[in-house]
Amino acid sequence: MHIAITGGGGELGRELAPYLTSQGHSVVSIDRALPAGLGPWGGTIRHVVADVRDFGQLVGAMSGCDALVHLAAHRAPGTHPDTVVYADNTLASYNALSAAAALGIGRVCLASSVNAIGGAFSRAPRYDYFPVDERHPTYAEDPYSLSKWVLEQQADAFARRYEALTIASLRFHWLLPSRERAAEITASSVWASRHLWAYTLLSEAARACLLALTASFAGHEVFYIAARDTAAAEPSAALAQRHYPDTPVRGELPGHESFFDTSKAERVLGWVHV
Repeated sequence: MHIAITGGGGELGRELAPYLTSQGHSVVSIDRALPAGLGPWGGTIRHVVADVRDFGQLVGAMSGCDALVHLAAHRAPGTHPDTVVYADNTLASYNALSAAAALGIGRVCLASSVNAIGGAFSRAPRYDYFPVDERHPTYAEDPYSLSKWVLEQQADAFARRYEALTIASLRFHWLLPSRERAAEITASSVWASRHLWAYTLLSEAARACLLALTASFAGHEVFYIAARDTAAAEPSAALAQRHYPDTPVRGELPGHESFFDTSKAERVLGWVHV
């Protein structure tokens, strides 16, 4: 496949592009600026400067591609004014889907977030049950989380309108290069309980993106993409009892089991976090 990546110069984009080429695909990496060093990226990656908020620029950059991975976004609230985070993220995801539909691109992978239901950036994170799955309702209240929820609603709308369009929204969590780094940050972070002590390795996120473009399903589907264990030293059941005593646990949380249920990704995409 000839695959376009928006936000190709970001952390996941820099992991994903070489991975895709190693699997025999060619890549168009789209970002607002060229990366500092092009050498290690390899000859099958073409870099295009374009602003995803500009529909015309995006269509031009994606022309000729068979699939799209949309990563371009503000990654958290607080780094820009709330209105900018929300407006940029929602417009970028709408443009990405619109460009794919206009160009006849049939497969799209969208970078969503576990925060699409609210959580880390909420005033008081609310979880109705553990482990959290794709049926959990949203309580998003901050501009970043809301923009990711809207991204998914837009994908539903495009899948209804364009029957040939297959879209996966991947709810990533805290992309990091190693579990050791995740454990180190978790041990010192006062925010760890809000994040439910979860993490996703960059390499595993990249693998999930490709599977999202090749798996056999139709329409739009949402998937949690996170490690099967937490990055915490304390067992999961003890963490749940101490930090979320009123949240029911469906089944069990044995050992360091993740608070996010990724069984749908395993069943539909064939993806299991290694």
